[in-house]
Amino acid sequence: MQIITLNLNGIRAAAKKGFFPWLAQQTADVVCVQELKAQLPDLSAEMQAPDDYHGYFHCAEQKGYSGVGIYSRKKPDRIVEGIGVADIDAEGRFLQADFGNLSIVSLYLPSGSSGEHRQAAKFYFLEQFYPVLQNLMTSGREIILCGDWNIAHKEIDLKNWRSNQKNSGFLPEERAWLTHVFDEIGFVDVFRRLNTEPDQYTWWSNRGQAWAKNVGWRIDYQIATPAIAQTARSTSIFKDERFSDHAPLIVDYDHLL
Repeated sequence: MQIITLNLNGIRAAAKKGFFPWLAQQTADVVCVQELKAQLPDLSAEMQAPDDYHGYFHCAEQKGYSGVGIYSRKKPDRIVEGIGVADIDAEGRFLQADFGNLSIVSLYLPSGSSGEHRQAAKFYFLEQFYPVLQNLMTSGREIILCGDWNIAHKEIDLKNWRSNQKNSGFLPEERAWLTHVFDEIGFVDVFRRLNTEPDQYTWWSNRGQAWAKNVGWRIDYQIATPAIAQTARSTSIFKDERFSDHAPLIVDYDHLL
């Protein structure tokens, strides 16, 4: 089973940059996408259901904002939109697809970089989402949470960590929260289980020469329950083409969907 996750930074913009022709060449069983910046009526037939895929979406109420989606070759047994917190769910940040005993989630955590009010909203999300993660872990199901978590966990996960310690995405409180997700709840950072090398990033600022110089952040993850994390056999970050300011994160699992 192969899973790809990518923050599109606008599904229509990514489409213009060749995302869907690229997707047609992939062998992924499930593709999780974030930051659609669109409502369902905005999506073309290709965007709603690319060849050989079923498409599912949880759009934000605000136009041109947030939103997550899942493309799956196999039709899920169940789809769950949102976490049950109205003001969070209005932003379209959580979409779960169930296949037998496996749940795959497309997840988009808030960014706090635009100001104090959004950082407060991010902390609120983290507070509300933690018990959701606890419940997922104790559900008896295998879980893979894919998406843009907007947190670089450790110093190895961004190029300029020293100068970013007071910036959203690398704040001590955010990093500690993610540590709790791993060490206390028990989820596994699948990429880091397989790849412990430095300079492995999934997002680059559009400012300056960040992409050219690989001055990036690793903020996109596949985070899984331990048993299915153990079946992950390979992972890669696709950088041969650019569809957004993020790169696709690809993981292959020895698990049949």
